[in-house]
Amino acid sequence: MVTSLLVHYHPVDAFCPNKGCTCDDATLVVSCIEANLDVIPITLNPAIQRLVLKYNKVRAVDAAFHFYGDLQYVDLSHNHLVSIPTKSFESQKKLVELHLNYNKLSAVTNKTFDGLRRLTVLSLRGNFLEDLPDKLFSALPQLEELDLGQNRINRIDSTAFLGLNNLRVLYLDDNQLRVVPTTCFPLLGSLAELHVGLNAFTTLPDDAFKGLNRLTILNLSGAGLLNISDHAFRGLQALRELVLTDNRLKKMPTKQLSILNRLEELAIGQNDFTKLEVEAFRGLVNLRKLDITGAPLLEKIEKGALSVNLNLETLILSSNKRLGAFEEGSLTSLPNLRELTLRDNAFKTFPESLVAWPELRKLDVSENPLECSCKLLWLRELLVRRNASQVLCSQPLNLKDKSLKNLTPDELGCAMHGPWPHAIIGGVCGTVVAFTALLVIIIYRYRRRVRDAFKDYKWNKRAMARKEHEYQKTFSDDEVPNYIIPQQTLRTIPVTEL
Repeated sequence: MVTSLLVHYHPVDAFCPNKGCTCDDATLVVSCIEANLDVIPITLNPAIQRLVLKYNKVRAVDAAFHFYGDLQYVDLSHNHLVSIPTKSFESQKKLVELHLNYNKLSAVTNKTFDGLRRLTVLSLRGNFLEDLPDKLFSALPQLEELDLGQNRINRIDSTAFLGLNNLRVLYLDDNQLRVVPTTCFPLLGSLAELHVGLNAFTTLPDDAFKGLNRLTILNLSGAGLLNISDHAFRGLQALRELVLTDNRLKKMPTKQLSILNRLEELAIGQNDFTKLEVEAFRGLVNLRKLDITGAPLLEKIEKGALSVNLNLETLILSSNKRLGAFEEGSLTSLPNLRELTLRDNAFKTFPESLVAWPELRKLDVSENPLECSCKLLWLRELLVRRNASQVLCSQPLNLKDKSLKNLTPDELGCAMHGPWPHAIIGGVCGTVVAFTALLVIIIYRYRRRVRDAFKDYKWNKRAMARKEHEYQKTFSDDEVPNYIIPQQTLRTIPVTEL
């Protein structure tokens, strides 16, 4: 009786190998993470569908998997797997996802994955693979996502991907490829997403991605690119997102990009170009997001650099340490711009006419060496209204490290630049202009009377002048009228006479 009670209340514990595992018969999930396992346990419920054995010390895939024919998900990442014997997964007819990333696998063959007819996701990231032989994945007709990143792959056979007619996502980043594996791509007609950055291509030849007519995302970050041929992207008519960050491009590849007229997102920071020239993104009429982050030599954005990109909604110009000014009108042609990031550049000020600031949904102008003065009063008021993040001043010294939006107009030196002085000056100027205009109208309307009055004034003035002249001429120095009494001389009375 006691025995039956134990079986009734502790069925899960009977199958779990140790305290580091959780086994749930209701959901058919077994999870043993950091459980210090060195082998795959064989005492689990045979009906389990999900098995997670991450961060253990398992060294081999052995016959244990034959006990679990209902598995749909297996995660053996971060173990010590060195090799996978042939047909190890032969019983896994229902397996959909297999994660073998971050182990020590140095080789796999076209027999390694026998039996995995329904597998859709395979991850081999972070192993020691060097070569992808012919027909390597031919046993995986339903595979949709394949991650081979962060290995040591330096050679890919032209037929390595034969049979992967449904593959949608392929990671080949962070390997040792010296040339783009163009010969493999015609076998991947359904591929939508390709990651081949962190290799050592140095150049993209013409038709580098021939056959990938459905590709929508291409990531070439850190591919070591020095040069891109004029027709490198030919055939990528469906491309929507392109990442060219962290390469060594000395000039914006305007001509090469111009054929990607359906491109919506472009990231091209961490390159060595010094300026964005007029129509730098010519042909990219559907571009909605542009990210230029960490371009160490970028100094100038010319007027008209984005003049053809009228659909641009998000512009990120961040951590460009030499970028300190825009040419006047360089961003005024962006009617749909809603998100603007100008963080961590070399801007000392921002002109109010640069962009329609109030229409932005997202704005970040922090971490710039701003000179806080009355010229930035408009920005201070904008930041207050939006309750934006802190924007600190660098100059003058008395305002250093103070938040712009917390400063008063007086602290910004706006005592004579506030609204009331401007209103008073404007009122006075307006009054003067109005009075002058009224005076001109009156003079014009009564111009005849004014002219006659002016003539009378001039005639009277001349007449008075003549009379004065005649008066002065009548009395010469020798002729004195007898009615003019000469001044009597006062005689001095001696004191003695008193």
